[in-house]
Amino acid sequence: MTNASAKLVVVVLDGLRYDSARKYLGYMEHLVEQGEVTCYQVQSQLPSLSRPLYEVLLTGTPAARNGITANHIVRASKEQSVFHIATESGLRTAAAAYHWVSELYNSAPFNPIVDRHQHDDSKPIQHGVFYFEDHYPDSHLFVDAEYLRSTYDPHFLYIHSMNIDDVGHKHGGESKQYEAAVRAADGMLATLVPSWVAQGYEVIVTSDHGMSDSGQHGGTDVTERNVPLYISGRSLIPQGQNSVETLSQLILAPLMCRYLGLTPSEAMIQID
Repeated sequence: MTNASAKLVVVVLDGLRYDSARKYLGYMEHLVEQGEVTCYQVQSQLPSLSRPLYEVLLTGTPAARNGITANHIVRASKEQSVFHIATESGLRTAAAAYHWVSELYNSAPFNPIVDRHQHDDSKPIQHGVFYFEDHYPDSHLFVDAEYLRSTYDPHFLYIHSMNIDDVGHKHGGESKQYEAAVRAADGMLATLVPSWVAQGYEVIVTSDHGMSDSGQHGGTDVTERNVPLYISGRSLIPQGQNSVETLSQLILAPLMCRYLGLTPSEAMIQID
């Protein structure tokens, strides 16, 4: 049954690899030490590319099924996303995210002149602020998200930042610039997570894919595939999954549904 009081913030830090998260997200790791947050290791689906993995995260389906197999495939998703399921169940949705998210779930192709700000209750993402340059500051993105949250009070708020990925491509996943971008994101989370939790939100922080030392992703190396999954408060991951060293990324969409009190789509894996 739908839980009208459920509220969930999902933060996707694009390009954040698992080992860097555990080393540099000092605030999130503080919450882990305090027992307020649980951190899991997740293995991304293949190809470990952004647009295919946005679709994985939000529909729980692999590229072989959903057809979003590369970054250059610009079309609307043909699957049921968490946004679709939430709005069809009467929940409010919002996203501050890269424009590819809008193309997948609201309309494609993206027109920055008219699509940057979207407010339409008939769309899967009812309230959206979408950016279209990879260097758009994460600090601005999180403020965009807070505007949406405070103004429209969504049950499901999706926040997707790009600076870690952008810097990783330019300087590599072991560079001081990459490290600095991760640390900067941690500072933003340290500002906002306490407020979200105090206002009754569950919080998930994860990534789509990692980043190789040479600044690439798309392949099978652990630096490109392994990402973190931080969950605040109660963990709804079944006990059997807790003993698994690395979780499948396909678990994320049905997990979001579980937190929102929604029934996952038939295409999503069962996590009970």
